[in-house]
Amino acid sequence: MTDYFTMRRRNRSGATPPLANWGVSSETGILRDVLVGPVDNLQRILPTNSMNRKLIAQGIELDVERARSQYRDVISCFEDAGVRVFITPPDEDLPLQIWGRDGSFMTPWGMIIGQMAQWWRRGEYGPVLDFCFEQGLPVYEKVTAGAYEGGDFMIVKPGHLLLGYSGQRSQKEGAEQIRRWFEGEGWDVCLYEFDPFFVHADCTIGMLTDSLAAVCTDVVTPEVQQWLRGLGIELLDVPFRYIGSLGINVVSLGADRVLLPRQSDFLADRCRGLGLEVYDPEVSAITMVGGGIHCMCQPLRRD
Repeated sequence: MTDYFTMRRRNRSGATPPLANWGVSSETGILRDVLVGPVDNLQRILPTNSMNRKLIAQGIELDVERARSQYRDVISCFEDAGVRVFITPPDEDLPLQIWGRDGSFMTPWGMIIGQMAQWWRRGEYGPVLDFCFEQGLPVYEKVTAGAYEGGDFMIVKPGHLLLGYSGQRSQKEGAEQIRRWFEGEGWDVCLYEFDPFFVHADCTIGMLTDSLAAVCTDVVTPEVQQWLRGLGIELLDVPFRYIGSLGINVVSLGADRVLLPRQSDFLADRCRGLGLEVYDPEVSAITMVGGGIHCMCQPLRRD
């Protein structure tokens, strides 16, 4: 098997060897390299979810310069934490490329190219493929069975994958296809079906450390909560009201460090109380566009 660019690296019989220079086997290992969506084409709010549709109906417009300033602050947080930042090549016909998490997602064996549900985002796979080719980063597989987006893909621990789906953005068919691949590699996979109101799984669950997850227990199903606890993960309960402001949409930087939005004061206070180092940039203008810090990026390499 190769460590250079290829369009399908997955061994169909399983036992695909992990990459030497890239790869992610958890949400919480020390983050070394990250891919962030470009901010170049962010100009307006689009009807990607119920929150955005409400803002559009109210006539609220995006403060583009403020959003771009906040974007730069997020990049600075990554750099301050010692993370090497890559930016997806911008495409003028992709207005929501800033959400670098959704169109593709990293595995221990290479990139998975996802399948976006909304037509105005469907082409986001193209620049990601260009990036992979330029960097010599192999593609593990490509989702073809149905829509599946990276905000629902969560490697909780090495060998344990959570696949969310609502049927509106990510579909069960796409989740089942990915489950087959990972079970073929010998992994434990948990499916998490949730209401489309919550858009993606990373709006209700966020890994903070190897043994701690931020979870809205009012929303996440008892079965998923039990699965997480069975992996030795403690659940830090976050009130429902923080979901709308994307307060659980966080990125673990590893080594007891976490990157989360300034508006998530509840979670920030509790993380600090537990001895975690917290980076909390202001991203209120960015979240108006329908995503948060976790949505902006995907890890490319973690310890």
